[in-house]
Amino acid sequence: MAEKVLIYAGTTEGRLLAQELSRAHIACDVHVATEYGQMVMPELVGVKVCVGRLDVEEMRALLKKNGQNNYAAFATEVSVNIRESTKGSGIPYLRLQRRMDDGICSISENEGMKERAGTVHVFADYESCVQALTDTSGNILLTTGSKELAVFAPLKERLFVRVLPGLESIGLCEKAGIRGKQILAMQGPFSEEMNLAMIHQFSIRYLVTKASGAHSGFQEKLAAAQKAGITACVIGKQEQEQGMSYARVTETLSRLLGHTISGCPEVEISLIGIGMSAATLTQEAKRALEESDVVFGAERMLEVVENSKETYPFYLAKDILPVLRQKESQMDGQKLKVSILFSGDTGFYSGTEKIKTELNKNNYKKIRIFPGISSVSYLSAATGIAWQDAKILSIHGKEDTAETRALVLDAIRHFSKTFLLVSGVEDVRRIGCWIEEEKLTQTRMIAGFQLSYNAEKIRELSCEEAKNTKEEGLYTLLLCNENVQKRRLVPGMSDESFLRVVEGEKTVPMTKEEVRALSLCKLGLTEDAVVYDVGSGTGSIAVECAKCSPGIRVYAIEQKATAQQLLRRNLEKFHLANVIPVDGKAPEILESLEPPTHVFIGGSSGRLADILHVIWEKNPRTRVVVNAISLETVAQITELAAGKMQTEIIQVQVSRAKTVGTYHLMQAENPVYICVLTMA
Repeated sequence: MAEKVLIYAGTTEGRLLAQELSRAHIACDVHVATEYGQMVMPELVGVKVCVGRLDVEEMRALLKKNGQNNYAAFATEVSVNIRESTKGSGIPYLRLQRRMDDGICSISENEGMKERAGTVHVFADYESCVQALTDTSGNILLTTGSKELAVFAPLKERLFVRVLPGLESIGLCEKAGIRGKQILAMQGPFSEEMNLAMIHQFSIRYLVTKASGAHSGFQEKLAAAQKAGITACVIGKQEQEQGMSYARVTETLSRLLGHTISGCPEVEISLIGIGMSAATLTQEAKRALEESDVVFGAERMLEVVENSKETYPFYLAKDILPVLRQKESQMDGQKLKVSILFSGDTGFYSGTEKIKTELNKNNYKKIRIFPGISSVSYLSAATGIAWQDAKILSIHGKEDTAETRALVLDAIRHFSKTFLLVSGVEDVRRIGCWIEEEKLTQTRMIAGFQLSYNAEKIRELSCEEAKNTKEEGLYTLLLCNENVQKRRLVPGMSDESFLRVVEGEKTVPMTKEEVRALSLCKLGLTEDAVVYDVGSGTGSIAVECAKCSPGIRVYAIEQKATAQQLLRRNLEKFHLANVIPVDGKAPEILESLEPPTHVFIGGSSGRLADILHVIWEKNPRTRVVVNAISLETVAQITELAAGKMQTEIIQVQVSRAKTVGTYHLMQAENPVYICVLTMA
């Protein structure tokens, strides 16, 4: 007797498996519970679809009818009946465990229905969920299907139920007393936006869903609930039966049946950089696009696509994935070829990497990336100015902040050539103003407008012309400065470089030049360091840390109002984009910051132990430098570090020559202890 597989299907994975078996010329019977399940199952060679719910005895009879020795049973969902029907038959039983979305199901156990926006509550069963909802008010969107409607009958006046558009589902709704506008008979998949629209349309306060798999739209439902600020109620699985991944199931069937069965849907995805327009699309990318069945991209990019193609104006994973799942479920044994379009080059300030990561997480592995011509390489070629030694910067989508301004001005000052990606004409005007205000008027600004389009213009703008530019469109800028400033390679800025006086009279304490330079050397900063400057004062330590490399990120923490003012003035003076002033008192203010890699403590207000505790909790490998002037503080440091940290302590005493008449006398500063704490 020929080999055959029995599939009890109710999920996308069941349909996908049937398609794979059909391709491998393996006969299978697919049992679905509803007529709707039969309707969405494509016609496949060697696949017979049967409708109706079966009890254990009916399942056993089905197994005997088809033969014991050459029949494998496969289930796509938890079912005691399915498992029981195979006992003693010798027929392998394989259960597919639907993949849960990473991170989304790691939610806390229910602790009572707390009224807090965006809360997720987990319930062991439907009954406990209904009980919790009974003590609440507001409309409920029920997305668990029609089978458990009877359990929710006590809440029927508040219910809006989303069910499949089949007679059985509608009948169960009416039987439960749910009629008219309360019934949302629709076929999925449902995107986050679709869920969000329903929530708003029906004034939903609670969304109820099963803890289901990636292809079920579970992630999209929770994301919509969170965005709408409503409560999500998740029904956990009552029976945590162990199962296999889709890939493991297909691998096992391949071994049992002696056929190669693919563990991945036949979906090929091309991530295509179109350059700036259709004119810059490479021949290779053009061929991939021509072969595609479905194309995604922003509306502007879809202009390069033939009218015959099925297109969607989506470029975010959350919008693309539901469509892919739907197309996947409708596949008839043929490959589905998909293209996702990106402007410029796929490896240059592109969403390609993020999309690829999301596709991989959702088991889409057949991905090829096609590079495009970036606006930078295009403008470089058009002007004859090479870009290999230029600074390349993007402020596209960035707000007009002091940080953005500092980022651009720093590039202009220190690089002879800066290619700058901008959002549009407003950014062009801003940059004209910044250059003029900072008296960097020797800078040449070359603006590339609508590059590769018919309206293309490349022209040099003065500050005044840039400030008054009005033409809306796509811009890329080239900023050339022949009088660049050389970066200082070592710490040791003079004390006189920093502003120290606030309101004409108050002088803010500052770590002196020589001690500051030595402290920074002991801090041992790396290119990607995250630094806390605790008790920042004038910000001298923060400034010197930030000037070491633009890749360093510094949090300047200061609790005194006068010092906070001075800190910001010094940051403005030095045009530093990588220093974030933090107003508040350590250690409390540290809790909300990202974990540090390096910490300098110049002042602790008597809370050194608490500050170190928080720092080491956030990152035990943080390198800490503490400056102290008293032996008591040094003793406290050694005690706190004992057994946990290696301690290095040096004493520094600086003397400066002072002129007295014709003589030079050395005048000593107070000694300072520089204490270094590192992981033991």
